[in-house]
Amino acid sequence: MIFRQIYEDGLAQASYFFGCPATGEAMVIDPRRDIDVYLQLAQQHKLKIVAVGETHIHADFLSGARELAHATGATLYLSDEGDENWKYKGLEGFNYRLVKDGDEWFVGNIRVRAVHTPGHTPEHITFLLFDGKEETDPMIAITGDFMFVGDLGRSDLLEEAAGIRGTAEPGARRLYQSLVKFIENPDYLQIWPGHGAGSACGKALGALPASTLGYERRHAWWARDIEARDEEAFVKDLLADQPEAPAYFAMMKRLNRDGMPILGKLPQPPLLSPEAFKKAIEEGAILIDTRDKFAFAGGHIPGAINIPAGKNFSTWAGWLLPYDKPLILLAPAEQVETLVRQLIRIGLDNIIGYIPTLEGYAPSELETVPQITAEEAHRMWQSGEAVILDVRSASEYYNEGHIPNALHIHAGRVIQRAHEIPTDKPVIVHCYAGDRSSTAISALRAMGFKNLYNLTGGVVAWQEKGFPLTTQRN
Repeated sequence: MIFRQIYEDGLAQASYFFGCPATGEAMVIDPRRDIDVYLQLAQQHKLKIVAVGETHIHADFLSGARELAHATGATLYLSDEGDENWKYKGLEGFNYRLVKDGDEWFVGNIRVRAVHTPGHTPEHITFLLFDGKEETDPMIAITGDFMFVGDLGRSDLLEEAAGIRGTAEPGARRLYQSLVKFIENPDYLQIWPGHGAGSACGKALGALPASTLGYERRHAWWARDIEARDEEAFVKDLLADQPEAPAYFAMMKRLNRDGMPILGKLPQPPLLSPEAFKKAIEEGAILIDTRDKFAFAGGHIPGAINIPAGKNFSTWAGWLLPYDKPLILLAPAEQVETLVRQLIRIGLDNIIGYIPTLEGYAPSELETVPQITAEEAHRMWQSGEAVILDVRSASEYYNEGHIPNALHIHAGRVIQRAHEIPTDKPVIVHCYAGDRSSTAISALRAMGFKNLYNLTGGVVAWQEKGFPLTTQRN
């Protein structure tokens, strides 16, 4: 068997390519939308991709399963479990097979079995791989968002991201039952998960690419609850302290269920002339300024949203960018392809062009972000002259300490909750060290806020001066 994990750092997302050299057939599980990596692997190993599968209807990225099936003619293997709200749609024109618990098929001499493992989502399946037609014990489990290294998939995403109330606790109980059943497999079963550390699909994901069932059942946080057969403790532990679900998750769930545009190839946005750029902005296009926080603060085009290029670009784009408006990148030409890949992985396809610099703009046409020191911020906070806006995560705010009486809004939610932010007095925005606050300020300034100041050095600078922090809830 040829087996490869393809890992995408930005979304901490893993997909899988495996094949049978004897017959020249291969299958891909949970592919990302830029599919060239799988086509190259198939060519490298002289294999033909005949099957493409998904563990579930994903929330955190736009699946490339249909894109890859369209390009190769492969058969889609998709879950037919779960309730009617989470059945796949829009499959006309594809070869597909809807599978249920226990269904099996072959990829060459590799036997593949679908196992229903609900909890993270109702339709979730795990793929068990048997290396040989006569093998009775599985070698590999591709577990998607059911089991991670050191963690489990959260059961509250339908509630958090899709707005379906009352699903978190029942999902946690289904996950418990899935675990009780799944751990009957051999300890040596290899666990290859859908995500690693940094994903919002769990709270304590390990950084290792894989594990074994035996190791997880002894060392993962859930092991003690399962060993004690304590379902109530398990539900409580699973639901506690989960990270915020990015706003774009709801869009991903819908597109991955109902179907998305087939790209055919990677978009190649053109270099825009100054005239074309200004016309597009006047007509409602959004400029994504991908420079760092210092460059953005020193001078930026009014209305630009600052999402620095790097590992977290996809996530922040999903938090803050609209799906119904054209997008323009401010980035050097050599970065554009990488940024485009990061955008299409979450379905932000309408990238109409890029500009490499601020050339053509006079300094007087640019805006700056006012900075404020910890000392001045402390004086204004103490006198009641200013409001403190903390844009870190909830776990940081409550567990690591926050400025007393600070308004807390996660940086990714400032647009939705802008009505809670005062406009009649200065608002001092901070995160840990200044990156997320710059992004949050840019989004709010694009909405018309003029009273925002960035706390230089973030809460770190505040703490270094010995100014007060508290873990009490307001």
